[in-house]
Amino acid sequence: MFIQTESTPNPATLKFLPGQTVMGTGTADFPTAESSSVSPLASRIYGVEGITGVFFGPDFVTVTKAEMTEWDHVKPAILGAIMEHFQSGEPVIEGEGGTVGHAEHDGPDGHIVNQIKELLDTRVRPAVAQDGGDITFHGFERGVVYLHMQGACAGCPSSTMTLKMGIENLLRHYIPEVTEVRPVAA
Repeated sequence: MFIQTESTPNPATLKFLPGQTVMGTGTADFPTAESSSVSPLASRIYGVEGITGVFFGPDFVTVTKAEMTEWDHVKPAILGAIMEHFQSGEPVIEGEGGTVGHAEHDGPDGHIVNQIKELLDTRVRPAVAQDGGDITFHGFERGVVYLHMQGACAGCPSSTMTLKMGIENLLRHYIPEVTEVRPVAA
C-alpha cells in the first residue's frame, strides 16, 4: 500500500491519501481524541503522540499536529497507523457515528438556506476538500451565514481570508440577502 501525503495551507495539517475510499459519503471530523471512539482509524491516529485533530474526506485523511510537534517525528507513525488500519479490514467508522454535514434550518428563509447549501456543495466544498478540509452550513440569521470549518480549514492562518474574500463574496454575488459570513466553533 502506498500512501501519498500533501501539504495544506495550514502548516499544522497534512493530507494523507491512502489510494482508496475513506468515507463513502460525507465527511467525519474528530477534533479530540475522545471524539474518535467511534472510529478505529481515528483512534489509531490519535495513538500517535502530538496529534490534535483528525478529519476524513471521501478519499483522504487530514491530520493536525500540536504546535511543538515536528512532522518528521510523527509522519512515519501516522503512515503506519493508516496502513495498519486499512490492512486490518476494520471499518473506518463503526455505525453511523462521526459523519457531519450541513445543519438543518427551519424557518421563513428556507429557500435562501437551500441556495446557500447548494453553492457550498457545488462551489466551495470541492475546493476546500482539495486542501484537506471541509466547510459546512451552521446557520443563517439576519443576513449572516454561519459556517463551520473542519479539517485543514480549522485553525488555518488563511481561513479568515477564505471566508471573507472567497466565500462571502461568492454568496453575496449570488444571494443578495447574504450580507456577511462568520465562522463558528464546533
